[in-house]
Amino acid sequence: MPTARLAIAAALSLGAAAAASPPASAQQPICGDRASLVTQLQKKYGEARRAMGLQGESTLIEVFASSDTGTWTILFTRPDGVTCAVAAGQAWREEDGEAATESPI
Repeated sequence: MPTARLAIAAALSLGAAAAASPPASAQQPICGDRASLVTQLQKKYGEARRAMGLQGESTLIEVFASSDTGTWTILFTRPDGVTCAVAAGQAWREEDGEAATESPI
């Protein structure tokens, strides 16, 4: 499986776990209209959608990232249409080829 797909699968799994049971000190997800959140990601951070998939049958998960700024954001859109930014970070990088054997950190 290509490294990018493994990284995205790991991010989505971690994002789902974080959304299900965030640490007590974690900030609450930012939720709102999907179009507004996507516009903010594009204008403020230069992020564009890099991957998407379904969790279960009805929750859309999207990964937005920018190679220029290095930022990334995971959005969940619930069946009721509400979109939440559930994880975000820095140092985004895309990899080609097979999974790396060395830890990136």
